[in-house]
Amino acid sequence: MGRKSLKEARQLEIIKVFYKVAKREGLENTSIAKIAKVMDINPSLIIHYFQTKDDLTYALIDYILDKYLLIYRAGKNNDIPLREALVTVIDDLFSRKWNKLFDDGLFYSCYALTFRDKKVKTKYKKLTDSLRAQLAALIDRCNAAGVTHVNNPVRIAELIFALIDGSYFYLSLSTNPKTFNEKITDYKAEAYRLLGLGDLTAPSS
Repeated sequence: MGRKSLKEARQLEIIKVFYKVAKREGLENTSIAKIAKVMDINPSLIIHYFQTKDDLTYALIDYILDKYLLIYRAGKNNDIPLREALVTVIDDLFSRKWNKLFDDGLFYSCYALTFRDKKVKTKYKKLTDSLRAQLAALIDRCNAAGVTHVNNPVRIAELIFALIDGSYFYLSLSTNPKTFNEKITDYKAEAYRLLGLGDLTAPSS
């Protein structure tokens, strides 16, 4: 058990450095040698845990999922009322907090690999399915508690993520913080409408 834990901790350390180097230099310009140089270790030690850069990339995508799932912590906290938890999750999904969980450039570099690497495509499918399933499950719980009355939680979760994915891709091209905030507020209001919660983005009277 101890050996396995040590191995996993070492792998995670390598993945985090890979992320930092790839974020700075680009995925295509990052090599095992560069990662080893930053860590001040022999490249053979990295190869001991990840035989190829592809193996490292696959692990990085799994790391992306773990980072993104942190957004659902409020929904799993039984001390927070369900309506508040749902609103918190939606607010976080449509915020810089969500946008900054993982570097956009690196995310899309990994995403580009889905068109030529079936394993990466499978992992990205798992990632996106997991995010939608977590939101659908939270909506299901809200339905059961009478907080929401959504007929098809899975479909609504998919529509909300269509808003999220499209908006962040589009807004990643914008350098104007005001435009970003205005657009995100509009998209978030639409998500609330889909959930039947009204426009919670409007200022209270």
